[in-house]
Amino acid sequence: MLQRPNKPVLKRTSTGAHKAMADLIYEMLHSSTKTHITHLMTTSYAAHKALNTFYDDVLDKADDLAEQYQGHVEMILEYPNEMDIPMLKTPEDAVKYMRNMYNKISAVQSMMTCSSIINTMDEIKALINTTKYKLIFLK
Repeated sequence: MLQRPNKPVLKRTSTGAHKAMADLIYEMLHSSTKTHITHLMTTSYAAHKALNTFYDDVLDKADDLAEQYQGHVEMILEYPNEMDIPMLKTPEDAVKYMRNMYNKISAVQSMMTCSSIINTMDEIKALINTTKYKLIFLK
């Protein structure tokens, strides 16, 4: 049987940190669907393209984060059955949602000690920032 790492992987080794990560990954996966719907509803070509890039890329990044985290802590997370994720009817709704998601990522990221997981979370935040830039400034 493989042994678990000797060094703690979280600043706070608690079920709460695992739950926070599972909730974040779950929300990221569902954010793809939410932004895809917004992408289909917008009449702005720039927003259409920006949201397209986001919903394509966020799925891969969420999957990467989940696999890295589960491999690092050597456990399978328990993902929520349901989560209330708001309907994003406009690009402005998407920007507000992404600001909130960015803050959630930062909160969970502050619990991590593994640099590769922190880096992956930074990549997700970079995707959010790039998407917000395109939604706010490119019309």
